[in-house]
Amino acid sequence: MKIGFDSKRAFLNNTGLGNYSRDTIRLLGEFFPSNQYFLYTPVEKPNPKLDFMKGENKFYTRSPRTFFFKLFSGFWRTFNLTGEIVEDGVEIYHGLSHELPKEIDRTKVKTIVTIHDLIFLRYPQYYGLIDREIYRYKFYHSCRIADRIIAVSEQTKRDIVEFFEIPAAKITVVYQGCNKVFQNPISEALKVAVRDKYQLPASFLLSVGNVEERKNLLGLLKGLEGQHLVVVGGGKAYKKLCLKFIKENGLEDRVHFLSGITTDELAAVYHLADIMIYPSLFEGFGIPVIEALFCKTPVITTRGGCFSESGGPSTVYVDPIDSNEISEAIKLIQGDDNLRETMISDGWNYAQRFTDENVAENLMEVYTSL
Repeated sequence: MKIGFDSKRAFLNNTGLGNYSRDTIRLLGEFFPSNQYFLYTPVEKPNPKLDFMKGENKFYTRSPRTFFFKLFSGFWRTFNLTGEIVEDGVEIYHGLSHELPKEIDRTKVKTIVTIHDLIFLRYPQYYGLIDREIYRYKFYHSCRIADRIIAVSEQTKRDIVEFFEIPAAKITVVYQGCNKVFQNPISEALKVAVRDKYQLPASFLLSVGNVEERKNLLGLLKGLEGQHLVVVGGGKAYKKLCLKFIKENGLEDRVHFLSGITTDELAAVYHLADIMIYPSLFEGFGIPVIEALFCKTPVITTRGGCFSESGGPSTVYVDPIDSNEISEAIKLIQGDDNLRETMISDGWNYAQRFTDENVAENLMEVYTSL
């Protein structure tokens, strides 16, 4: 079978949507190697996270061939791509991040689009008007013309039905996995090296994710009571607000921001942490939660939404707006070794539904259904 992918973010984005794109391509190539995989990207930029393709003859990269389309790559991706997909003989085309090219519904190519979330509709205050309208048009267009829609959670599926009035029968939930690094054991030598390199305290809480208002780091900071907190994630305006709060409350010695950290190092940080806390107001799924569960780190996250889908029955859920509730949850886990061990064991067992093999098989079931 010839399968095509919108691979822009696989090449150009090193975080969320890029990770999903790379993992999807990698998993299908690994578990279903007899297929041919065509990667369409406006810029064929070297990315070490795509090294899994080296020496493999099942992956074919496609990018603009003419000077005009190289210069106006967005035009190529939206309006010219369909012709190249047909020319390559692609049978199924998968838009990995909300988009499908124009006119592809007028061809014999079967189409799938992954919708990660509709946060811009549920929480419009976090987005500019122009961005919201662009997203609304692109997402709705893709959902309308796709043969199948993949939602990354039941929450996202409900939102697609609610906001776009798409029949639920057209939507399949396929949970995301996470990088294999988080699923594998970490050596003690690496843990020691990472602790020394970043001068991590002996005991600390962990926050992973972009420092933006929706992720609610400020709510977590207000819930600290003497603990150290390590924060992995970049930010801009909202991060400045958090830094101001840290300074005004004398937390400079207890809140540690890490930057430039590798994926291997991040896995080690998860293993070293006492608890991973993810008080986001809303997500499509919540990858850091399953990363922590695979790393045998107890998790505190948000009550409601998609979070129980990623966290399972033994994660502790809180109201992310209530800093006192966050504080009490931290003290509960830190003060009860039996609870902590149960959360670690049950969490790791729950995470097995997100292994590479399960994710690959679930994706292929959608493909073969077409």
